[in-house]
Amino acid sequence: MVKKIVLLGLLGILSCKPNSQKAPEETVKEEKTPNVVLIYTDDLGYGDITPYGGKVPTPNIDRLAKGGIVHRNAYAAAATCTPSRYSLLTGEYAWRQKGRDIAPGDANALIPSGHQTVATIFKNAGYKTAAIGKWHLGLGETGKKIDWNTKLTNTPNDIGFDYSYIIPATGDRVPCVFMENGSVVNLDPNDPITVSYKEKVGDWPTGKENPELLKLHPSPGQGHDNTIVNGISRIGYQTGGKAALWRDEDIADDLTKRTVNFIKENKEQPFFVYLATNDIHVPRMPHERFQGKTPQGLRGDAILELDYTVGEVLKTLDELNLTENTVIIFSSDNGPVLDDGYADEAVQKTGDHDPSGSLRGGKYSAYEAGTRVPLIISWKGKINPGESNALISQIDFLGTMAQLTGQSYTKETAPDTQEQWSIWSGSSSTNGREYVVQEAIDGTLSITNGTYKYISPSDGDKVAWQTGIETGFMPKPQLYNIKTDRGEKDNLAEKEPSILDKLKAQLSKIVNR
Repeated sequence: MVKKIVLLGLLGILSCKPNSQKAPEETVKEEKTPNVVLIYTDDLGYGDITPYGGKVPTPNIDRLAKGGIVHRNAYAAAATCTPSRYSLLTGEYAWRQKGRDIAPGDANALIPSGHQTVATIFKNAGYKTAAIGKWHLGLGETGKKIDWNTKLTNTPNDIGFDYSYIIPATGDRVPCVFMENGSVVNLDPNDPITVSYKEKVGDWPTGKENPELLKLHPSPGQGHDNTIVNGISRIGYQTGGKAALWRDEDIADDLTKRTVNFIKENKEQPFFVYLATNDIHVPRMPHERFQGKTPQGLRGDAILELDYTVGEVLKTLDELNLTENTVIIFSSDNGPVLDDGYADEAVQKTGDHDPSGSLRGGKYSAYEAGTRVPLIISWKGKINPGESNALISQIDFLGTMAQLTGQSYTKETAPDTQEQWSIWSGSSSTNGREYVVQEAIDGTLSITNGTYKYISPSDGDKVAWQTGIETGFMPKPQLYNIKTDRGEKDNLAEKEPSILDKLKAQLSKIVNR
């Protein structure tokens, strides 16, 4: 096992005490380099799991919570997946450049080959690295149409990941295939893949033309009625690649298996796994052994499946005696959505389960439920279990992991990240970040200091498509005390002009630096 010299004064990892009690900076001690597993879920809301009040049983996630720090005031960088993932991996807010909003299924790579990412930080520290699961950050060279029948460039393998096994975009977009290290898995060269997001290609049936072939029907008007794969119609058109098509019911098992195998293969050296699960994102079609197991329907069943994946990772670490040398980070890319393109009865069957945890809004929204997410950090024997109300942002993942591993990083490409390990690990009782910036669906920005939240004026739609989610977009500025007004109902913009002006000025400073 690789070992590393860790400065106690830098991290406080070994003592897990507040900085005021840290050892002198010249004191050093040999300590095993910790493995890091990031379980990054998709569309999981603040109230979706039992440590945050959820009604669907999540015993394996509960184990993480009971043995780690449950953060009550943590945020994704955006209310949608692509910008959240970009920000988390690069340490740069996605809104700093156009074109980093929700990526089309055939988008070119948003993170070019050789760009600094959290994976390159880990590689420089001697780690083996893997990206497994949903990608949705584009592939291939800028300006070039993706040829799915060749080995692609500008993949996760070109930005620091030694191994990748990914869903190219999302489960509801074609092509419905896995890619391993830049190539489509199980592709028959005699049955090449063709993809289009402009017009129908080939003669495969579509949900619009052949609804009788569907086992899960699309919601009206959301664009999920194109090519049918596995009885589910998708966004976009595909033909070819029949041997490579996934079965939705098996996706979680496949991603879990790949993760477990990577851990086993690299048990003798430090490793970093970015496991981006798919379960809660539409189309929700968990394995048959989970279907019908919750009152909340397929969405609740998918949460059970997610919890199973967490359990398999924990079991593997236990069996390999790696639990005490592995940091496990569990979080979500944005807030929840119920009807996001398929008629799976998520709305009708929610019952007393509140995916948003009583926060206002949801995925896409400028309100709190858009970006406020679960965050659990566990490291057995090194982190004292508890809860934290410190202000946290996923934008700090790169800087914090660099700090954890003793690595440097380039601020030119990671201008927004901070080193926050003492806060993430709960070894400091300070309040965390001074400010957190949030991005909604149309690029509308918000900023909070943990007490007050300012939402920039916007002329966008007040409801996100057919989802029923309030976007929070208004032509006038909004200011809320999110500590006392959890539902963001009382706009204080006119009552507290000095606070409004201060937050507005701070947001402008961050945007323009």
